[in-house]
Order: sequence, then C-alpha cells, then structure tokens
Amino acid sequence: MTMSAPTPILTVRNLCVDARTPEGRQRVLHDVSFDLISGETLCIAGESGSGKSVTSLSIMGLLPKASLQVASGTIRLGEKDLVALSNRAMRSVRGGDIAMVFQEPMTSLNPVMSIGAQLTEAIREHQGPEGGAAETIARQMLDAVHITEPVRRLTQYPHELSGGMRQRVMIAMALSCRPKVLIADEPTTALDVTVQAQILKLMRELKQEFGASIILITHDMGVVAQMADRVAVMQNGRIIEQGDALSIFENPKQPYTQELLAAVPRLGAHAGNDAPPRVSAITAPSVSVSPAPILQVRNLDVTYGSPVRRLFRGMLPAAAVSEVSFELRPGETLGLVGESGSGKSTTGKAVLGLIPFTGHVVIDGQNIAGLSARQMRPVRRSAQMIFQDPYASLDPRMAVGAAIAEPLVIHGLGDRSERDDRVAELLRHVGLQPDAATRYPHEFSGGQRQRICIARALALQPKLIVADESVAALDVSVRARVLDLMLELQETMGLAYLFISHDMAVVERMSHNVAVMRGGRIVEMGTRRAVFENPQDDYTKALMAAVPIPDPRARHIA
Repeated sequence: MTMSAPTPILTVRNLCVDARTPEGRQRVLHDVSFDLISGETLCIAGESGSGKSVTSLSIMGLLPKASLQVASGTIRLGEKDLVALSNRAMRSVRGGDIAMVFQEPMTSLNPVMSIGAQLTEAIREHQGPEGGAAETIARQMLDAVHITEPVRRLTQYPHELSGGMRQRVMIAMALSCRPKVLIADEPTTALDVTVQAQILKLMRELKQEFGASIILITHDMGVVAQMADRVAVMQNGRIIEQGDALSIFENPKQPYTQELLAAVPRLGAHAGNDAPPRVSAITAPSVSVSPAPILQVRNLDVTYGSPVRRLFRGMLPAAAVSEVSFELRPGETLGLVGESGSGKSTTGKAVLGLIPFTGHVVIDGQNIAGLSARQMRPVRRSAQMIFQDPYASLDPRMAVGAAIAEPLVIHGLGDRSERDDRVAELLRHVGLQPDAATRYPHEFSGGQRQRICIARALALQPKLIVADESVAALDVSVRARVLDLMLELQETMGLAYLFISHDMAVVERMSHNVAVMRGGRIVEMGTRRAVFENPQDDYTKALMAAVPIPDPRARHIA
C-alpha cells in the first residue's frame, strides 16, 4: 500500500507577471510553479532581480497595479483561486489566511502609531474582538515572540525598539490572526548575525506552535540551509531548480545554483592561514607590511549628545566609543567586527575626522586631532571611505565619470584631459569599461555601483581606505567578486583597509588582524588566526557560533 502525497495548502501554477515599460509590456515572471505543503518551510532563493519578491507579492495580491500585473496562471489557497478574487475578498484572505513579514520593519511599521495600536488594528480587522480582548491577544503575541516587558512595549513606538525587536513585532503581527501561510521576505537581511540567529530560531518555534506553513524568501544560502525543508532556486524570473534542501546543497544540478553555493563565505574556510588568499592573476610586486603605520589610534573616545541646556534639552551625553586603540600598516587589513551599536561605524568616521572625537589619531604621520575642515583637506588625499549603500553614496544627477573625477577637481589635480584619462584608468581597475563614465548610477547594478564607489575612493591614490559594511547590501556572488577586487587592489597598490563588518565569515576572508567591538570598546584583538581559531572573549565566541552554516546536515548546531 503506497502512501498518497500530502495535499498542498498553496499551489502556484504557471504564474506569469508582466511589467509595464515605455517600450510596452515586458515579462518579468515566467511560468512559476510550486506547491507549499502544510507544516513545511519552502525557501525561495536567488539574487536581486531573480523574481523572488514579485512572486511573493503576487501571492499576497500586493503587486503595484501601475507597473506590474499577473498575466496568467493560478494561485490556489485550498479551494480559493487568489488571482480571481476581488480586492475586497482578497483583504479578508490577506492577514487572515496568508500573512507577510517584510524585509525592513522600520518602513513596514507606522511611525506615528504605537506598537499596541498597530497590533490590535490587525487583530480587530481579522478576528473581531474589541477593547481589552484585542489588547490581551496583542500582549500574548509579544510574549510568543519573546519580547520582554510586553505591556510597556505596547505603548512604545517603532523608533524606540531595536531592529531585532521591530522584526519580532512584525512576526507577532503576521501570526496574530493565525494564518495558514506565512511569507517572510528577507526577514533577517538587515539584522546582525546574533539577532538573525534568534529570529530564525523563533520562526522555527512558532511554526511548530502555530502550525503555519512558511515561504522564506532569501539570497542567503546559509539561512536556507538552516531553515528549508524544500528549496526553489530562481534566476531571471524562472524557477530553475527545486527539491529537498539536502539534495539541493549536496547535488545541485544547475550551474547558477552551484555558483550561489560556491560564493557563500564559510567560517573556518581559511583556517591555518595568516593572510587573506591571493587573488591577483598578475604577478604583482610584493608589498611588504611596513614597520611605519599608516594609521595610529590611541585612546579614541566619541561622545554623542549634549548637556542639558536651560531652554532646550538635547540628548544627554552618551559614550559611543571609549578608549579604542589600534594600528594599521600599508598592505594590511584590520577587520573591525561587532553588532549594530557596537561603535564600529563611529570609529571609522572618527579616524577620518568626519565626527568630533578626543584622543590621538595619526594618518600618514599627521595628527588630525583638532584640525579644521580646511586643514583636513590635504590629509584626505591619504585616506578615503567606502560606504555601505553605493546608491546613496552617488549623486543620482551626476554621471559616474564626473563623480569619480570630483575628488581630483576638489584637490585641483590635472586638467580636464588628464582627469578623463584617470577616470578611464580607474574604471578599468575596478572591472568596468571606460564608456561607463557617461552613464548615471541608476543604470548600474548594485555590485557595479559599489565598484564605482571603490573607483572614486581610489581617485586620489590614498594609502588608507575605511570600508564601512561595504558589501553588506550585495548579493552573495556579487559580494564575492567585490571582495576579490578589493584584495586584488590591495595586492597591487599596497592599500591598507579598515574593514568594518558584522559578518564574521567575510571578516575572516579579508583580514590580517581582527578587532572585536562591543559597547563602544574593543573586547578582543589579535591576528586573524588567533581570533578565529582560538577566540578568548565570550562575545567573540557568541558571534562565531551565530553564523549560519551553509549545510543542512549542520542544522542542529544553529
């Protein structure tokens, strides 16, 4: 006697979605088909632009009508064909039968409504209880997602909660009406590694407690390995491969799936090595680490806020960075790692003189403490910064060639022809064609925009680059290519990097030395091998233990 296959709770068949463009309709989703079985977690994996979010928005009936529409196909939840439902009928399904957790909770929560008001609004809409009953359910849901002091949290507003707590509120809101299907769209991308581990653990627990089936959308294959029962891999609007998690990870059929898995940085992959791997295909002149530091930091302190004044009360002073000290030499990378709020970015800005500080900061022999903006200008030829968001770092109205040349103009270097030649050389350095100079930021992918930001940082031939979460927003394979580029530039140009990140596996790949920050202080510092192979501080150990392992067989470790 053969057992019948379980009945899907959600069935998607031959789903096609068209985008309206000036040139006419363009298909962005091609014949997408999959089933979601009751009680399982299906991970839809792929990079930006692969069609993951369009698929989820189609299921929720939330496609922006001005630009996207379902062209054909069916989406069935039990006996209901969601594509055929009216807007009014879909409202009762959305939130009640299917709920969604979006990537960025701060933009998904109403900033002028309290947490309690937003939770009870959803509960009343789909369950009907009034007054105290709705508030009781809201408090119970905050308890369920392990938020401390739930009664007080109900009175707070989104900006008063941390990123991890806001994401827990979104999960509580989504589960408050006990939906049959929970769609989580990149729910941990913006979170620190330890908070990410907590949210993933919470989702597994709540799936068991509430009996929900989960569609988890992500580009992080480590998260897929920890969460998925089955995996569907998307590329260019198509599902190119699907199967159970173990078979996808151990025997991927499609080259794209193999590329995604190969690009995942694995903690411990570089054990036994004192330096990052060489990536340059050219035999570059050996850049020895000079005994003279390019950056010296001693007893760095940064305080935010101002004393209370008579008429206007500002934020009370709070120490953001305390007694931070380190050195960085040419050709060397110091990885500065820690969670949000640990003081990493504040340290990076302070050592470049972008924010006030006290202490001793020397860049290329120049003590920058107390220098004015005019006095800092010559120093900036030696030290530049790469920020996390390349799109926000570039002027959308300025062609990228002009953006790269701007530092040369500010410092009065070269004439127009020489600057154009320098821009072409820099674009080639970062793997782009010189004709890219005439195009604008929106015409490039995220990875290409980050390459442009790197080219701009190199324009003045600096000796030091502060890279602040410079690959955090990139897809895994794009991230791997940008990291290789940074290593190659270091090998050929002798650059020193202060590499700021919360991703332990990326820091391990890039760094010669590592400093771990917590609460504005360095709690552990040493060589890459010493910190990663023999961590001493409990916080360092916790950061490493929280890194998702891209192997379904190691799921019990998470």
